Amino acid sequence: MMVTAPRKRVQLSFIIREEEERRHRGSVVALQYDSNNGSLYSAGSDTIIRKWDVRASNSVAAKKTHGRYVQSMEHHVDWVNDMVLCCGGRHLVSASSDTTLKMWNVEKGFCMSTLRSHRDYVRSLAYAKDVEFIASAGLDHCIYLWTVDSLTQLTSMNNALSASSFNETSHSIYSIAMNSTATILASGSPENALRIWDPRNCIRICKLRGHTDNIRSLVVNKDGTQCISASSDGTMKLWSIGMQRTIATYKCHHDSVWTLQADSNFSHVYSSGKDGRVYRTSLADGQSQLVCVEDAPVQKILLGEESLRHLYVATWDSNIKRYSMPSDSGFASNNDSHYQNVHNTPMCTEPDIHIPGAPSIRQYSILNDKRHIVTRDTDKNVGVFDILQAQQTEDLGKVDFEAVIAQKNKKVFVPNWINNIDVKTGMLQITLDESEVFSAWTTARDAGLTDRAPETRVNYGGMLLRSLFSKWPYSTKETEESTVGQHLLAPEHTPILLIEESGKPVFRCTAHDMQNIADSEMQDFFPRWVLDIVEKNQFPKYNKMSFNLQKYPTISDKNPKKERLSATEMLTIRKVMEHVYDRIVRMTDMSEPASTSSSYNSQYPTNLEQKIEVYCNNQKIEPEMDLRSLKHFVWKQAGDLVVQYKVIKGNNTR
Repeated sequence: MMVTAPRKRVQLSFIIREEEERRHRGSVVALQYDSNNGSLYSAGSDTIIRKWDVRASNSVAAKKTHGRYVQSMEHHVDWVNDMVLCCGGRHLVSASSDTTLKMWNVEKGFCMSTLRSHRDYVRSLAYAKDVEFIASAGLDHCIYLWTVDSLTQLTSMNNALSASSFNETSHSIYSIAMNSTATILASGSPENALRIWDPRNCIRICKLRGHTDNIRSLVVNKDGTQCISASSDGTMKLWSIGMQRTIATYKCHHDSVWTLQADSNFSHVYSSGKDGRVYRTSLADGQSQLVCVEDAPVQKILLGEESLRHLYVATWDSNIKRYSMPSDSGFASNNDSHYQNVHNTPMCTEPDIHIPGAPSIRQYSILNDKRHIVTRDTDKNVGVFDILQAQQTEDLGKVDFEAVIAQKNKKVFVPNWINNIDVKTGMLQITLDESEVFSAWTTARDAGLTDRAPETRVNYGGMLLRSLFSKWPYSTKETEESTVGQHLLAPEHTPILLIEESGKPVFRCTAHDMQNIADSEMQDFFPRWVLDIVEKNQFPKYNKMSFNLQKYPTISDKNPKKERLSATEMLTIRKVMEHVYDRIVRMTDMSEPASTSSSYNSQYPTNLEQKIEVYCNNQKIEPEMDLRSLKHFVWKQAGDLVVQYKVIKGNNTR
């Protein structure tokens, strides 16, 4: 769990997902390798850090229930953009678009502490192994320098830490690198220039210009005399920090270069990016050899054990592959490219390890009932999700997305009560806000609840909160009039997030954790509008709307008098018919001489729709439609709704 005192308006989000997410969904943008135990760590757009066993042979891994998967580490609420292993592989530091850094115990797989110094996305980390320093930078224009020792002493409740900072920059920072002794730090940004810093006194040494687009990746050599940069302009440059100039420019890629890795001797650099091609370039003579070609843009490359010549490649489509490269003598010497000094015959055609990803949701549509969502993932599979149950209810396979929407959409209007639906993590993330979460009143019939009378009023927002907080020990007991049925319970593994409107995280837990949070100081982080529903069942009153009721015009009465009424927007047309029956039909019956007040019967005829018809915009309206849906689907005008009725002749008596 993570906590920080909420000071601004807080929204509640939850993610609909599997209990065990063992495969990446979406881009993998961060990799780290621990040579001590052969573990690979990966993270990306689905917010989850995963640990893999890459030392086992393929035959051994195939016999394991979950293959190479070891464990997941979950605490971030947005993309994980970078990671570094430190302290001999005992700890891992991650940087995220949720504006935080996190320190992890990798053996036990839990988050030790969270740092919130950054005010915007944290894009990049740099690690000085010899002195155990870590630098972080992001879109807030700031670079922070941390000692690893101080990070390991923090706890989840005591996470305040001062740090050295470089804040002279006027641009977002997309890449940083530092030498192993922390004497030189380089940063790259969309201003197309490198800034060189001295981390010991936080002073800028120089600015190096030469690129024509954003600088996406950097590597500094061990003694801090040279630096390699990769840019969205499609080039790499080797810089002399002492002479403050470019030594060489390498162009082997056809598009943006996003990731770099240099070997331990700083003699060769590996690069890749948007074109999906991985090159090995000699810094001495500029010769570039194609190592492999991926089907998707490459987000990250990482050298494993150099003695084994392993290269890990992570892509946009969630795949992770390991290639075993040939010896130096095995690299081709022929030039078959129109680029000078570029050899485009790939040295590796097949990976020796492939860790596939899972399909991620990329398209969605919320149905008219504002309860169900139809999705399509990267494998073109279509699914249906129930927001109130926080789970997928149908897996329809590879069918027509638009046809499913048309088939499942009902002619019913429910006000929007969802603040936002996001699929950037490859999964559905639903966000609720106090301003609109209780807007969707409907009937038990329209909500599909069979455990209560069809006309019972229910509230989607209340139903969902009670579903997510089913483990909250102080929640009110369920009754037939309450807002959620016993069968609508969110899975206990459902992640629940409290996030400020700015996107800054406040708190993260699961539905299962509620039973422990209720009696701790962490309950104070939940907003009052949530707990009022869960503990007291207190809801806003139904929304009301005005409408005009009049007799259907005839030749003899072209402009009948209108009766202005006000009712809950969920009032059904049947109730309007009953009103007409009471005010028109009954009164006509009682005015006849044979009638007496004792003959008055409060029950309505079972064939009421055969006695009274209701119209709007010259369309006959079904009795089960409510005023809200009628105005949205039929009236379609800004002014007050006009409802007209006809009393069918010959059927005006009981």
